[in-house]
Amino acid sequence: MVEPQQGIVLHAPRSMLHAPILAPSLLAGDHGHLAGSARAAAAGGPTWLHCDIMDGHFVPNLTFGPEVLAALRRDGSQQFLDTHLMLSEPHKYVEPFAQAGASNISIHIEPAYDHRGTLARIRQLGCQCGIVLNPGTPATSIEPLLGDVDLVLVMTVQPGFGGQSFRRDMLPKLQQIDGWRRERGLKFRLEVDGGIDLATAKECRAAGADTFVAGTSFFKAADQKAFAVEFSRMP
Repeated sequence: MVEPQQGIVLHAPRSMLHAPILAPSLLAGDHGHLAGSARAAAAGGPTWLHCDIMDGHFVPNLTFGPEVLAALRRDGSQQFLDTHLMLSEPHKYVEPFAQAGASNISIHIEPAYDHRGTLARIRQLGCQCGIVLNPGTPATSIEPLLGDVDLVLVMTVQPGFGGQSFRRDMLPKLQQIDGWRRERGLKFRLEVDGGIDLATAKECRAAGADTFVAGTSFFKAADQKAFAVEFSRMP
């Protein structure tokens, strides 16, 4: 398939798209009261919660480990914990995060390890699995793995810190991956993370995305319920 030219937005057939899901990012919550932030996100309507796990090596920041997910579960969270491992050696940590209560575990394509074997192991542990690619990584790098995943996450900023501006040059990448999904009849969700608000989500939706990680825009919204309703209304 020829990659769409930058700036041209191809509209995926509505019948082929999953219903939109909003996944508030815990990284943008109150780090002194993470369980409270998770409860606030659930009260706002979303059933997913995105958990960014950073090791200070693969990305220049540190966040939290599996014990935080376990604590959320002990606090009563029934949310779908969408767990994004930004780690140099993610294959070493999928089991602790699965045991802690992750619902989905997504791993990056960029580090050198057994990607397909790690994805299979995540499923063996009872979780859904996803593959992630950074802005500078071509879509072709994950193409061989599309049949092995439940989710593809396209980073729309360089990972490491929240509050960055959305990169519109990632829209052709979304179009390419969505095109492969439709051509092959695959069912994985197509997620975006980075600079996502109501306006940029609509652009990503038009390019084929169906799952939207929103950190700053969700937690700083004056009315989080209204914010979530607007996401759910995207065609």
